[in-house]
Amino acid sequence: MGSRSSEKSRPSLFWPLAGLVVPIVGFLAKIEIRGKEKLPQKGAFVLAPNHYSEFDPLIVAVAVWRLGRAPRFMAKESLFRIPVVGWALRKTGMVPVSRSASAKAARETIAQSKALVENDRGVIVYPEGTLTRDPDMWPMRGKSGAVRLALAGDLPVIPMAQWGTHKIMGRYQKGLSLWPPRKRVQVLIGDPVDLSDLKAHASESAVLTEATNRVMNAITALLEELRDEKAPEKRWNPADHGQKETGRLDS
Repeated sequence: MGSRSSEKSRPSLFWPLAGLVVPIVGFLAKIEIRGKEKLPQKGAFVLAPNHYSEFDPLIVAVAVWRLGRAPRFMAKESLFRIPVVGWALRKTGMVPVSRSASAKAARETIAQSKALVENDRGVIVYPEGTLTRDPDMWPMRGKSGAVRLALAGDLPVIPMAQWGTHKIMGRYQKGLSLWPPRKRVQVLIGDPVDLSDLKAHASESAVLTEATNRVMNAITALLEELRDEKAPEKRWNPADHGQKETGRLDS
C-alpha cells in the first residue's frame, strides 16, 4: 500500500466530525471491510459505491476514515450557498456538482478534477445519483458524473459495494432501527476500473456511457459477492418503468 496518507493525522474539521459520527455509527453497525489495500493511501481518486439507503453515506464515510483517507463527497451546488453549511462543505473539501450539461459545467468538472489531483484528495461519487429504484436493491442504471470527473483528471475509479445498511435504515425509511445494535455491514472494495482505452474520446456520449457501464458492472459484481447471489441480467432503468429520474449527486 505504500506510505499512509496524512489526511487522518493532520488536524482538520474532520476531527470533530469523526469524533461525533464514528461512535454513533459504531453503535449501530459492525463494519467489516475487505479489499482495504485497494483504496489508495496517496493521491487523488474517485470512489464509486452502490446506494440503497439514506444511511449509506455514513457507512462509506466511516469506512474511508478508518482506512486513513478523508471522506469527501460530491454535494449539490446549491448547498454551498447556505450559510454555515456552505462554509463547512468548503472547509472539508467537498466537491460541488451542477446538474447542468452546459459547457460551463464541463469546464467546472475539469477544474474540480485538477483540484483533486493538486491536493491529493479523493472524492466519493454515487454513480446512480440517488437511491436505487431496483425492487431488490441491486444497482440501477448509472449516470456519467463519476467517470466525467475521473477521465478529466486521469483519476482511478475505485468501485465499492456495501451490504447490510438496510437493516439500520431501509430504503425510504424515515427512522433508524436501533435494536438490536451493531448490525453487520459488509464493505468490499474492488480494483480500479480500467478506462484507459477511453481517455482519448472522453467527451463523447457513447464513451461516457461505456465508461459508466464498466463502473456499474464492477460495483454489481462486488455486490453479488457480498450477497452471494446473481444480479438481474438487465440493470434497472427508471425510464423503462415510467419513473422520473431525480438524481441528487450526479448528472
